Amino acid sequence: MTILEAIRLRHSVRSYTDQPIGAEALTALQEAIDACNRESGLHIQLITDEPNAFGKSLMARYGKFSGVRNYLAMVGPKNDSDLDGKVGYYGERLVLLAQQLGLNTCWVGLTYKKQADVVQIAADERLRCVIALGYGTTQGVAHKVKDVGKVCRSRTGEMPDWFCRGLAAALLAPTALNQQKFKFTLLPDNQVEAKAGMGYFSKVDLGIVKYHFEQIAGVENFSWK
Repeated sequence: MTILEAIRLRHSVRSYTDQPIGAEALTALQEAIDACNRESGLHIQLITDEPNAFGKSLMARYGKFSGVRNYLAMVGPKNDSDLDGKVGYYGERLVLLAQQLGLNTCWVGLTYKKQADVVQIAADERLRCVIALGYGTTQGVAHKVKDVGKVCRSRTGEMPDWFCRGLAAALLAPTALNQQKFKFTLLPDNQVEAKAGMGYFSKVDLGIVKYHFEQIAGVENFSWK
């Protein structure tokens, strides 16, 4: 499965079967997590066979989650000014890998219970959110997307194919409440500026959509401003 296929096929899933994640998939995920942590300075953790974050949480029931026993804990330094952006970018990198491995996922900002005895969080770190992980009872459904013209503009008088492809992929990215509060601007010299709108998780969302954009637009075609 290509990264574009994973982007197109991946949808949020809240209900999971009790099938354990296979050893090969767990190894691939852990290797990718280790790489993400090295690159970003985050402390992402893979938690498996742990039902309490969702099973005993009133908030999880409110969020209509069921059968969640595996998740990614998105932990990072409190003093990192770009913590949210990194959480979104590297978390979505792992989400799309999970899709390629035949797994389902869901970003979860509030509707879970923090398990202090399970997730390792140092005094100078914080748990920003989690990502539910496993084999879904369904493959989820596609979310509505905004018209591309509402999330972009060009200061060069044109929109090259790579920019349009990247935008299309960005619009397929998951965002909080599917609000898609972001804006991409094409600048001279193939520079791209991406800005988040207002909202509690809007900077996490921006990291997610930037990863989608980057993978499909092609890093050889532009540079971030």
